[in-house]
Amino acid sequence: MTDLEMRQPLPRQDNQDPALFGQTPSQTVGPFFHYGLPWKGGADLVGKSDMGARPELFAEEHWVLNLSSPTGTPVGEVIEIAGHVLDTDGAPVVDAMIEIWQANAVGRYHALGDTRTDVAIDPHFIGFGRASTDVEGVYRFRTILPGSVPGPGDTLQAPHIALSLFGRGIIKRLATRLYFAGAAGNDDDPVLAYVPEERRATLIAQRDDDGVWWLDLRLAGANETVFFDL
Repeated sequence: MTDLEMRQPLPRQDNQDPALFGQTPSQTVGPFFHYGLPWKGGADLVGKSDMGARPELFAEEHWVLNLSSPTGTPVGEVIEIAGHVLDTDGAPVVDAMIEIWQANAVGRYHALGDTRTDVAIDPHFIGFGRASTDVEGVYRFRTILPGSVPGPGDTLQAPHIALSLFGRGIIKRLATRLYFAGAAGNDDDPVLAYVPEERRATLIAQRDDDGVWWLDLRLAGANETVFFDL
């Protein structure tokens, strides 16, 4: 190789090489959730089931990873929550992901910021879960009925579960809440009070004949779910 050849710049091989251009996770949102984010058992906050991920989308050798490993039995009433995720036309969104975050049965979050001493942390209940929607656009979680937690201005919030929705084309997660029909405190909840009365039903789950609490999440259109600014 001559000196001139040695001084020539090498072909570009970094991420600015036009040969590498195309859609990437930084340029579009989804549908990557089913494979990498919802883990096996991630939607079962009280047991060892496979709820959460989509086994049919995993290679067999990967499905043995990330097993749910609860440390014991949480205190409280075990419940199941579920719902459809629906687009503007009412069609199911089959590649969305839902996260939940909630207090335990006595109204205490498993978080460093919750320093109250009048209610105890449940060492067997984290309060966080993650689930894919299935082929019918349905999410499901098995968890504990949460207790009431303090609200703004020394108020008390009704039992609720915080939901975050991620999906294709949603650049920023959509945050909402799931309340329970007939629960004590719904009428006085300070967050529900911010929601126009005619739209509060989009946040209140109803219990079906099988005991499952159902709350559909509608991204737009008629009966669009109330989502909160973060």
